[in-house]
This record gives sequence, C-alpha cells and structure tokens, in this order.
Amino acid sequence: MSTLLYFAIAVLVLLVIGIGVYFLTPRKYQSSATVANSYDEWTDDGILEFYWGEHIHLGHYGSPPGRKDFLVAKSDFVHEMVKWGGLDKLPPGTTVLDVGCGIGGSSRILARDYGFAVTGITISPQQVKRAQELTPPGVNAQFAVDDAMALSFPDASFDVVWSIEAGPHMPDKAVFARELMRVLKPGGVLVVADWNQRDDRQKPLNFWEKPVMKQLLEQWSHPAFSSIEGFSELLAETKLVEGEVVTADWTKQTLPSWLDSIWQGIARPEGLVRFGLSGFIKSVREVPTLLLMRLAFGTGLCRFGMFRAVRANSPTELTDRNFAKQTQIIGN
Repeated sequence: MSTLLYFAIAVLVLLVIGIGVYFLTPRKYQSSATVANSYDEWTDDGILEFYWGEHIHLGHYGSPPGRKDFLVAKSDFVHEMVKWGGLDKLPPGTTVLDVGCGIGGSSRILARDYGFAVTGITISPQQVKRAQELTPPGVNAQFAVDDAMALSFPDASFDVVWSIEAGPHMPDKAVFARELMRVLKPGGVLVVADWNQRDDRQKPLNFWEKPVMKQLLEQWSHPAFSSIEGFSELLAETKLVEGEVVTADWTKQTLPSWLDSIWQGIARPEGLVRFGLSGFIKSVREVPTLLLMRLAFGTGLCRFGMFRAVRANSPTELTDRNFAKQTQIIGN
C-alpha cells in the first residue's frame, strides 16, 4: 500500500473523528458561564488566534467584494466600520466602550489609529489576560471582565459604544439593547456589527433552515440570533435613541470570510506541528459550523447587520428613575 494511500486513509479517519466530536459535544448556551468557558478554551489553546489573528470577527472584502488577504480583511473591517459609523470625524480622546472585545484587536486599532480612549470588555477572563499581553505601552486601551447583560458602568459613561458579533451570545436582546444605549452619553454614538438571521416574522424558517439554525446556535454557545429588523426595533424601544436607527446589510462584503477561515488551515499547515493531533481535531471540528455559516449567509437565512444609533439628549432612564423614587417617597 502506497504512502499516499495511508495518508488518505489517515485523513479520512481524522475527519470522521472530527465530525463525530462535532455532533457528540455540542457547546450549547446554558448561561453566561458557558460563553465564558468557550472563549477561555479558544484563547488558552491559541488555535483561533493562530489562524484568525487578533481579530475574532469577519473581514471586509470591499464592495463589491474582491480577493484580499484574510488578516488584512479583518483589519480593514474595523476601519470600514469606523467610517460607516462616522467615528472618523470624532476627536482624539473620545471615550469608547468595546463590548465583546475578544483579545482586543479592534480596541487597539481604535486607540492606536484614531487616538480614542478605549475600554474593552468581555465575559472571558482569559481573553482579558491575552488582550492585556498583546497591548503595547502607549496604546490607550484597557480591558476588563464584564457582562454585557449587566454592564458595571454608570449611565452616560462613554462617547461611543462599539460592538462586533457579540449579540448572538445575549439571551435577552432587549436587555442587551438597553445596556448598550444606557452607558452612552447624550449625543453619543452606538455602532454595532452582528450576525443576524432573516426576519422569520415575515418568512418563517423552512424544513432545512431549522436544523441548520439549530447547529449554528448549539455549536458556538448562541442562545438566539436576532434579525436586523428586530434588533433595530429593540434599540428604538429603549426610548433612548434620537431619530431613527440606521441599518445596513454587509453580508456580501463579509461573505468570503467563511471559506477563507477554512482555507487558513490548509494554507498554513505549520499549525499541525504547533498544535499536534488534538489541535488538528479541534480545528476540523469547527469546519462543519463554518460551512453551515457560509450556507446560511449565502442563501439569506442569515445576514450581517450593521446598526448605528445616536443617544437622545434627554437621559430618559434617569428621569424615569427619579420619578419612580419621588413616587415611592410620596407614597410613604
């Protein structure tokens, strides 16, 4: 039997093992702890950072999309989001909260290239540790463990609130929307980029979309995806938005990221040496989810949503709280 055949059999066996692990060990959302544990594990083993770099989010490939280096596309995404949100017009020293900062890639660009004072928060202690390690002296970015469902910051703390692909991990999208708006200063800007599903109120999921969505939720600790329309409505319902919530669909600009993610494992075989057999199996385990993501975003089941909102000048929630306190005093 030739060496090539032995190799082919070995690869086939490993693929079978990887697919078996995929179905037998789902990472279902149970609480914020399961999200934290998942990101702790991904950060500890270093595989995700090796292949995806400092930016644990999709890349921007232009409009219309073209060929681009995977890591360059990720960095470009941050700059495109800054421009789309109008943040490039803000002065140095602008305070920014990066919600779901990962290992700090976007935070460092915002601090280094735009002069912003950035605070990055994540539910994962290991991500905070790694973000701190990767941030050189002189870059005005600090990191802390915090829960986006109950942010520890006072009302009206930041000029800008920024978030990339954190929403699917949030069990209550209405609470998430309110927390994002609550910590914005009056006149401050919210800019969010997120994975969204099609608005199933208009077109319910069909027979094949339901199992695909089930896997997308269960494999990466997602309780639910919102739709672009649905999350925009939730932001407006906070009563903290001035004017309208601006949205955009960046599915086409980001779509090449999914297959590029898989290609990294082929184009960079040195990862097999660095992370060994267990690392290879872990990497192969993610391939079905990446392919399902490509399927979902390519067919319209999922969409890449962009959201921009300006905080109203009247701090409504403070007024509501004061009114509630006064009512309680009068009642006593």
